[in-house]
Amino acid sequence: MLASVSTYAQTYIPKFDIQGHRGARGLMPENTIPAFLSGLDLGVTTVELDLAVTKDNQLVVSHEPWMSAAICLSPQGDTIKTKDERKFNIYKMTYAEVKQWDCGSLGNEKFPQQTKQAATKPLLQDAIVAIENHIKNFTRYEVDYNIEIKSLPEGDNKYHPKPEVFSDLVYNLVDQYLPLDRLVIQSFDFRVLKYWHEKYPEARLAALVENKKSVEENLAELGFLPSIYSPYFKLLTREDVKLLHAKKIRVIPWTVNEEKDMLSVKGLDVDGFITDYPDRAAKFKRTLNLRKQR
Repeated sequence: MLASVSTYAQTYIPKFDIQGHRGARGLMPENTIPAFLSGLDLGVTTVELDLAVTKDNQLVVSHEPWMSAAICLSPQGDTIKTKDERKFNIYKMTYAEVKQWDCGSLGNEKFPQQTKQAATKPLLQDAIVAIENHIKNFTRYEVDYNIEIKSLPEGDNKYHPKPEVFSDLVYNLVDQYLPLDRLVIQSFDFRVLKYWHEKYPEARLAALVENKKSVEENLAELGFLPSIYSPYFKLLTREDVKLLHAKKIRVIPWTVNEEKDMLSVKGLDVDGFITDYPDRAAKFKRTLNLRKQR
C-alpha cells in the first residue's frame, strides 16, 4: 500500500487549498501524469482529476467518457471531428485501445501556454503511483486527491456504469493505495454523493454546483451537509460563503484562472480554489501549517 510513502514526507494542512485542475491544464496536457507532476512542482495542495470507466472496468483519468476532438489524436495520428467524438466511447473500449490515443501532442487552443507533448490517458492507479513516487523523491509533502466521478442519469450503462458500480470501483481501487483522509470525492451528480454518504460515510464529499439555485436549495436536494461546496466561482457571493461556513462546510469554487479573479474570490473568504494555473495561484498558498509525519 503506497500510503507507506507518507513516512518519508511531511504533510501540509493548507489554510488555503490550491487545487490543480485536471493536474495543471493551463500548462500541460490535461489529466495526464505530466500535468499532475507539474502541479506538484508548482505547489498544489490537492490534485484534482476526473474518471471514466473502460469496457474492461478499468478506471481511466479522463474528463469526457469519450475521446475529445479538441485534444486527442487517433491511434493513426489523425484528428477527429467534434460530431464524431462520442463514437469513440471509452466505456466501449478496452484500456489497451484507450492508451493508443495521444491526448497531448495536439495541445488545446484554449490554453496557448500548454506544452504540447505525446500523452496518454493514464489508469488511475498509475497516476497515483507516479504522484506518490514524486512526493517521496521530490516534493516531500503529501497532497490530497480530489477525484470527480463523472456521471449523468442519461449516461448510465451507455457512457459509464451506474453510480453505485462506478463508486465501488473507485473506492476499492483507491483503498489499495491511499489512506481515506487524503481523498475527496466530488460530483455534479448528487446520486454519487448520496451513495458515498450512505456506504462510505467516512469519506469527504464535495458538491459540485453550476446551477443558479440557492445554496439552501442545493443542500436540500443533496439531503446532507457535504464537507465541501464547490460552485462555479462567478455564482458565489460573500453571503453564500458565510452561510456555508456557519454550517461547517468548506467552500472551494472552480475554475479560477485569472489573477484578478483569484484575488477577488479569495477576498470572499473561501477556503481555496480549483485552477488550471497553479503557477499563478502560488502566491496565495504561502501560509501553511505543517502536520506531523505519519
